[in-house]
Amino acid sequence: MTRPLPGANGHAELRNLVIGGYTPDTGGSGPGLTRVRVDAAGRMEAVARTAVPGPSFVTAHPRLPLLYAVLEREAGGVAVFADDPDGPRLLAEHSSGGSFPCHVATDPAGAWLAVANYGDGTVAVFRLAADGMPEPEPLLFPNEGHGPDPERQEGPHAHQAVFGPDGVLHVSDLGTDEIRRFLPDMTPHPAGPVRLTPGSGPRHFLHHEGHWYVAGELDGMVGVYDGDWHEVARVPASESGTGDHPSHIAVSEDGRHLYVANRGPDTVTTFAFDGALPVRVAEVPGGGVWPRHFALDGDRLYVANQRSDAIAVLTLEDGIPTPSGTTLEAGSPSCVLMR
Repeated sequence: MTRPLPGANGHAELRNLVIGGYTPDTGGSGPGLTRVRVDAAGRMEAVARTAVPGPSFVTAHPRLPLLYAVLEREAGGVAVFADDPDGPRLLAEHSSGGSFPCHVATDPAGAWLAVANYGDGTVAVFRLAADGMPEPEPLLFPNEGHGPDPERQEGPHAHQAVFGPDGVLHVSDLGTDEIRRFLPDMTPHPAGPVRLTPGSGPRHFLHHEGHWYVAGELDGMVGVYDGDWHEVARVPASESGTGDHPSHIAVSEDGRHLYVANRGPDTVTTFAFDGALPVRVAEVPGGGVWPRHFALDGDRLYVANQRSDAIAVLTLEDGIPTPSGTTLEAGSPSCVLMR
């Protein structure tokens, strides 16, 4: 059990986190999935663990008590869990249709489950039944091409799946510097993929008030694009200089701030919005080493620090994070999901 957050305002009710990460058979030290209970004072306690190999990213069904996790291994998998109070319970496992899957997402209607296979760049899309279970045979969309970085961009590497407000599925490809697009019926977009700055290595991205914001893992920049994917601006994700590999990007619940986690500098940068332009207002330590992912919950930000084996809590004051010193031990965490 962790101590109360210093100066925490407290939340009205118990909250839960589901932590995913790498297990010993996938190069890490984690147990699989971990359910964490957070009390009103911000104290965290691991209450259940579910053994499963390499669940590096986890998401939830939009309506049903189900969780989906990718199993990031060469023979990629995607698993379905009942979101039980005493811990995720495995219901089914399928092939991810590619190798080393690293991201999974559902559409807002709960009709589709999209998986980004980093290893070979294949996008797999499963139709979901009324009970939320994936049909066994997904639609598979391989890719080809490369980028200018011979070590990281020797071939396609699908990294994140995001359903846009119009129902179009967007998938970043770090290896080919593209945003691949699929219509709501999951056929390829007739206009083809969006070509981004060569060598940028698009990783995680989001849509906010008519614009797209893309974290470039390889060039350390945040790219801003309008609704038609025309570039508006590019800003550094960190002021640390070289060696930054941005990971996750998210907008605050009130829409006023944009947050980016920076691996290498091991910081979280906060931007305010000047129209569509992100303006840096703060950069603070992320509470550990190699901040891989984070989740927002009111006045708290939970950071998965993969290489220091811990979840760190940052408190938000007028949207600006401050390290609280509160952490929870977690082996090789790579994803934090609020429940």
